[in-house]
Amino acid sequence: MRTTAVCLTLVLTSMQAAEPNATADAWLARAKIATPLQVPASLEAWQQQRTEIRAKLNELLGDLPPRPPTTAFQVISREDKGSYTLETIQFDDGAGEIVKGYVFIPKHATPQNKAPAILYCHWHGGQYDSGKQELLQTNATPVAAGPALAEAGYIVLGIDAPCFGERNGHGPDGPQQLGSAGEMTAAKFNLWVGRTLWGMMLRDDLTALDYLCSLPEVDAHRIGVTGISMGSTRSWWIMALDDRPRAAVCVGCMTRYEELIRASMLKAHGIYYFVPGMLKHFDTEAIIALAAPRPMLFMTGDQDSGSPTDGVHHIGEIVSQIYALHGKETPSYFENTLYPDVGHVYLPEMWEQTLKWLDRWVKN
Repeated sequence: MRTTAVCLTLVLTSMQAAEPNATADAWLARAKIATPLQVPASLEAWQQQRTEIRAKLNELLGDLPPRPPTTAFQVISREDKGSYTLETIQFDDGAGEIVKGYVFIPKHATPQNKAPAILYCHWHGGQYDSGKQELLQTNATPVAAGPALAEAGYIVLGIDAPCFGERNGHGPDGPQQLGSAGEMTAAKFNLWVGRTLWGMMLRDDLTALDYLCSLPEVDAHRIGVTGISMGSTRSWWIMALDDRPRAAVCVGCMTRYEELIRASMLKAHGIYYFVPGMLKHFDTEAIIALAAPRPMLFMTGDQDSGSPTDGVHHIGEIVSQIYALHGKETPSYFENTLYPDVGHVYLPEMWEQTLKWLDRWVKN
């Protein structure tokens, strides 16, 4: 496998467009979907458009309950791990579940010597039992991300997403519905009550971000967010919805929905991922563009079926123009890298790039 990364703008000739799909074309021709994001001529015009897009995103996610206050969090255990302390935390999400997470706190971090922090978003991968355990494993990443980031000087927080980890079997149907069945019932319940599973997932992430910012050892002005796959998508949505994260690294799942449909790969993403009505208003370049001008690194395998490369290129081309409105050149602030002959994986060299990006834009 050849794993040398190349900047997107240098590999256009090697990218493969989606194979023609007459059925998808017929469906799309009879649906009213949004045209690609039109980049305005001025930064002032974009800032107004950005406000409108963010408001519409929050509306589409549904009638979400208010986020719990940071006082809802409890530290239920604390372990000395040598160079860092591992805390297990929990909070009542106010919607029927207790959410647990891990916090890694380097020993040098104190209220007097505040440290940068990372909100870590775990992946899906069909691994419903993993959740926050991903921080301690190598099921998705080439190293155990929690200890590695703590050793690099970051406070790290990651929680179980709905239907994952200790929340597997805690959906509306209870323990009789585990794994994908539980995910489906959670999606159905949320649609019935006027919201989305994806909205509830992001609500939990933003609640975790609230807590992370409140920790006395955390420098709330130096927070990054990262993840692979579903964790990547959570990361760029968090950047879109909230201005507190300073930078992000997103591995995989840089997916433009129209190209995904044309590639016959809707099956590549779970039900949690779909927000009713979104494609009537905009595709994913509009969401990712909301992060500008904050630094964003995307790393995608060109054989990742859930992220067709023509869509990756399309997103990058548009979002780069938004960064240009801010006077932020690419790839310094917005880097969109395709890895030749690589699928939906997190390579060791991707991890090296993750640390370099976070050290450059979050730590320093």
